[in-house]
Parts: sequence; C-alpha cells; structure tokens
Amino acid sequence: MLDKNGIAKRIAQEVEDGYYVNLGIGIPTLVANYVRDDISVEFQSENGILGMGPFPIDGTEDADLINAGKQTITALPGASFFDSVTSFSMIRGRHVDLTILGAMEVADNGDIANWKIPGKMVKGMGGAMDLVASAENIIVAMMHTNRAGESKLLKNCTLPLTGVGCVKKIVTNLAVLEVTKDGFLLVERAPGVTVEEIKTATEGTLIIKGQVPEMNMD
Repeated sequence: MLDKNGIAKRIAQEVEDGYYVNLGIGIPTLVANYVRDDISVEFQSENGILGMGPFPIDGTEDADLINAGKQTITALPGASFFDSVTSFSMIRGRHVDLTILGAMEVADNGDIANWKIPGKMVKGMGGAMDLVASAENIIVAMMHTNRAGESKLLKNCTLPLTGVGCVKKIVTNLAVLEVTKDGFLLVERAPGVTVEEIKTATEGTLIIKGQVPEMNMD
C-alpha cells in the first residue's frame, strides 16, 4: 500500500519530457519532488508561476513564493511569474499537457467531484472547473477509500461535480486504474495489495484482465 508520497512518486512516472504540467492542491503538489532528473518538465500553478521545482529544504523557504495551496515552493532557473489572467489563459487555451488533481470522488465514467462537501463553507469551485474542462489528460491522485472505509471510486458521484467524463487515469494508495467506456480498468496493484482488496474497496465497475502486475516503484 502507498502513502501520499508513494502516490506522487508513481504519478511522476506518467510525466514525460517537455510536458507542461499543472499540479493541483494536496497530493499532486508532491509530484515535483519525484520527476526524473533526465527530463525537462515545466510545472505550472494557477496562482501564477511556471517553472516550479521541488519543495524547499527546511530553513530555506521564501514566504513570498507559494503555490495555489499556499505551500512554500522553489522556482527553477528560468521560472516565470504572472497574473491570474495569464495563468488561466494558459489553462483555458489548452497549453497544459497534463493536469494532476486530487478528488473526493471519481465515477467509473470519469466524472470527478473535488470541490465541495454539502454543508461545509466553500468560497467557490476555483480553478478546478477550468482545468477539468480544458485539459485533455487528467490524472487523479487520491486515497481509494474515505476515513470510514467507504469507496471513493463509485458508479456515480454523490458530491457536486467539478467535471463530467474527464478523468483519464487514477492513482490511489491501492492501485493504478484507467477510465474506460466500460468502467475502471485495473492496470497495476500497489506493493503488497491483492486484487481482492482492490475489488472490495471499489464500488464502481472494476475491469480485470489477466494477471495484474505490481507497481514498479524504482
């Protein structure tokens, strides 16, 4: 089973040379720590930076340099800083190759709910609605179940939707899954996790084809 850093490390394997990548709040922000040194990637944050690096070493933080989640970050040589208008022009103009988001729920048709829990105060949907509407490749980083042990990979989302039919791949603490027209295709198992455990933790339609390999975390 993976922890949050393990999920981020596995997602980093999906990042390719030359990509422009938007990192959402939460687990996705950790992905920049695990990208291979032999590729060039531009990480974008919707609050106005292109060229984010890994998190700073303790004691070297710059309080004025933050991501959309208000975490301190580093900027790589050549990084750019700009206003929200320019940032969202990049997003809405489809200049981002890959978007990595967290989620509270994902349905087996690719619907995503990641912005509101009914009854809790939220200022607004934020940039997620632009990201899921504009990006062609969306990967979700999330825990497979909630704190009560209930599945977060569902037949239908129960929370207000952020986007419809937009998620392409999901990496959880238990598995890697692709969203297909028939449901969640199980691609890989997390180390030490069985197919039966993934079945039990998945409410939505789960497709299993042959032997499911264990993730390579090297």
